[in-house]
Amino acid sequence: MAKQPKFQTPLGTHDILPSEQYWWQQFRAVAESVATSYGFGRIDTPILEFSELFEKGTGQDTDIVLKEMFRLKTRGGAELTLRPEGTPPVARAYIQHGMEKWTSPVKLYYIGPMFRHEKPQRGRRRQLHQFGLEVFGEEDAARDVQVILAFFRIFEKLKLKDVRLEINTLGSPASRTKYQKVLREYYKPRVKQLGVEWEARLKSNPLRLLDSDDEKALRIRAHAPQILDYLTEEDRAHFREVLELLDTLEIPYFLNPYLVRGLDYYTRTVFEVFQGSDTGEAVDEDGNAVKRLAIAAGGRYDELVKQLGGGEVPAVGGAIGIERTLDVLRAQSKGAPQQEPTIFLVQLGDRAKKQALLLYEEFRKAGVSVGEAFGRGSITAQLKVANKVGAPFAIILGQKEVLDHVVIIREMETGTQETVPEEKLVREIKKRLEKKNKKKGK
Repeated sequence: MAKQPKFQTPLGTHDILPSEQYWWQQFRAVAESVATSYGFGRIDTPILEFSELFEKGTGQDTDIVLKEMFRLKTRGGAELTLRPEGTPPVARAYIQHGMEKWTSPVKLYYIGPMFRHEKPQRGRRRQLHQFGLEVFGEEDAARDVQVILAFFRIFEKLKLKDVRLEINTLGSPASRTKYQKVLREYYKPRVKQLGVEWEARLKSNPLRLLDSDDEKALRIRAHAPQILDYLTEEDRAHFREVLELLDTLEIPYFLNPYLVRGLDYYTRTVFEVFQGSDTGEAVDEDGNAVKRLAIAAGGRYDELVKQLGGGEVPAVGGAIGIERTLDVLRAQSKGAPQQEPTIFLVQLGDRAKKQALLLYEEFRKAGVSVGEAFGRGSITAQLKVANKVGAPFAIILGQKEVLDHVVIIREMETGTQETVPEEKLVREIKKRLEKKNKKKGK
């Protein structure tokens, strides 16, 4: 017989198994509660968008558009893309649904999958998930800081350690025009050392020369001009206020004059949040010590709405990489707490099984978590399962117990058993669980 194909997830994608769901549920609960507390409302945009949205919004010459987009054509000939990031779709929705007429600022958050065709490596997957915050309609520096603050509150609630903020400004188009000119002059005699691709970057967007971890590029960048020296007075005042507000809120930051981010729509404030440091304090998904890992990023994008066909709407936002954050959180927490059933139903015989199903519903309605092994025949086999899953109590009933309207409560740790009337069962179990929790100091 021909061997059956072994299907696996495509490269760069992964299944989120039941054992991992605790972390995902924890992240969603924390992130959404923080977003709501800061006045953000949830928005869900389609996974598919027209490719032109990202070409116009993210930038024709960015790595995302040139190398990483998953594109497909419809039967009608339209070109669609699996969204690689969340900001352009939210900006598109802002324009499409007339949110410019809503009370400003419009504050939105999203959570969902993104898709990028890149080589899978530490912290990088082809299907990844992001949680993002976007604020439309105000250019005040307080909005930049509020996005950063919300991210830090999420990391605090998750008890994430060694979190570090790096921040810079790209200024307005007026500041950037002056800066790009001196940057081109600096890199022109040096860019040949880096290769043809870098020469193309110098022509299209010299800021992208600063956005690389290549060792040779970093050495050249170390002496490059800094944008802070070419800001207009208005841009300088805006950035000064951002830093003063961060100081007021006691959010520590590192001023990185070469932080530019790889997307064309950014103006003024840009930031990245890292876990760990250059000395190897971060951890990867296997718990190994590694250098710092970027877990969040964002900035201001005052020109994006206009570029996409809307009005002149200042905006700011950012996104957290969920997989990266959870990889770190799992390693730091050394495993998720086990979600064990608090009781386990053990039954013998058809009538007992029917009664056990009814009891299951009673406990579920009462908020008591229940385990069972209805497919196992013997009491011994079912008790083994109860012991394996760590249930503190087993509820045992056979034909006789059903006829007498009683059940047997077995304490799994000691093996002691007691028969109680069926109508008192839920109350008795709750009392025993409360007593056990008090002993544990919960």
